[in-house]
Amino acid sequence: MNDTLVIIPTYNEKENVAPIAMAVLAECPQADLLFVDDNSPDGTGALGDQLAASNPRINILHREKKQGLGRAYLAGFRWALERPQYQFIMEMDADFSHDPKAVAQLREAAQDADLVLGSRYVGGLRVINWPLNRLILSTGAAFYVRMITGMPFTDPTGGFKCFRREVLAAINLDEIHSNGYSFQIEMTHTAWHLGFRIVESPIVFEERREGQSKMSSGIVNEALWMVWKLLARQGWRRRPRVVHPDSVAAAEPSA
Repeated sequence: MNDTLVIIPTYNEKENVAPIAMAVLAECPQADLLFVDDNSPDGTGALGDQLAASNPRINILHREKKQGLGRAYLAGFRWALERPQYQFIMEMDADFSHDPKAVAQLREAAQDADLVLGSRYVGGLRVINWPLNRLILSTGAAFYVRMITGMPFTDPTGGFKCFRREVLAAINLDEIHSNGYSFQIEMTHTAWHLGFRIVESPIVFEERREGQSKMSSGIVNEALWMVWKLLARQGWRRRPRVVHPDSVAAAEPSA
């Protein structure tokens, strides 16, 4: 029985679901896969059903309509927490911007951490095929988040992560309200203030192979305001109040 679940939200990712599934399962034998599909009109969900029927390591969760990245991950987290075999629960994109070869790397790093952030920027810059304006936006957002929240992580908006089960169980998922990049910030900020030990592990990020980016001005604006809400939620504290009894809050590279 596998102890790792990789959650991949999908919306119009028909070209990617089969290749990413085969790549992830091949690179990490300890992992199962959960697609969370938001009723994609291109038939992604139906293809996901076919993959799940042919491979017991592949699962699919259907949702009635498109509700955003954050809602999809929360549904996936709840699905995972209902199944006690999953001790490592990962977030990953469907479009190969996250390298399947790094799945095992993040899982290994989580042996000594509570939350592993796959980082594009720790120890150097590792982004392929991004235009300069997108790179400036991403690095500027990371700097902005660090300055406002006090979190010491180089890549707080990244979406390639590995949670230990205990972290998600400790977070009140009903109180997570953000959806886009701010969802990634909110989850990490919440875990950090709960005192969990968080490390960054270097990854290579490559622009998506198929389909269109889901970046929008609304996603950016949500992230700009969310960091102030997170700071206010913690009484304007820029450091955690507590240390989890089984962990030491930290930010350090993990190879």
